[in-house]
Amino acid sequence: MCRHLAWLGDPRSLSSLILERPHGLLEQSYAPRRQQRGRVNADGWGVGFVDGGTVRRWRSSRPLWGDASFASIAPALNSGAVLAAVRSATVGMPIEETATAPFTDGRWLFSHNGRVDRSVLPADPQAESTCDAALLARYVFALGLERLTATIEVVALRDPDAVLTVLAVSANTILGITWGDTLSYLVEPDGVVVASEPWDDDPAWIDLPDHHLIEVTPAGVTVTNLESQ
Repeated sequence: MCRHLAWLGDPRSLSSLILERPHGLLEQSYAPRRQQRGRVNADGWGVGFVDGGTVRRWRSSRPLWGDASFASIAPALNSGAVLAAVRSATVGMPIEETATAPFTDGRWLFSHNGRVDRSVLPADPQAESTCDAALLARYVFALGLERLTATIEVVALRDPDAVLTVLAVSANTILGITWGDTLSYLVEPDGVVVASEPWDDDPAWIDLPDHHLIEVTPAGVTVTNLESQ
């Protein structure tokens, strides 16, 4: 499994979002507090962010704590739309940069925290890797993010044991679904963060129940119970 985080709001440095929080992704890479499967997220990490109209990424197959080059430039990189993840690879999945979230179609960034039987996903030569998350990302991109909920529900029907908690970020939107693992969110004066687990002990964090959709836009936060639809 993985830990991931999305930010939408005023531009912040990648260092402030990923490295500097008391229990942020850096600490979650070696000491997660809420992770249900696996104990260490050492099989790679990545961050994607919107820079003007361009999606940019930094990914590595190394642990986040060992990426000194990123730590040196992260304070100088700023964005108002960010998606980052640290990875604990599913058994049998490759450990390589291209298997590490976030994945992108050039507009959206996508991260999958969970596992899914690859046989229920279409083979796609455009997938960045043969891992389940990369195939799921391509399937989501092919069908469109406006159909994200329906896509996750279809995959869950095909593989009832799948864990399909996901985050997706564009220049002006965060979409997140809890499906077998956790997400929490925090509304701050300058934006909203959605994460696998809180990056600090602020009591304002709100935990999303399972099978819920969160949508964050500049207009605010909407949470939908998918089981009631």
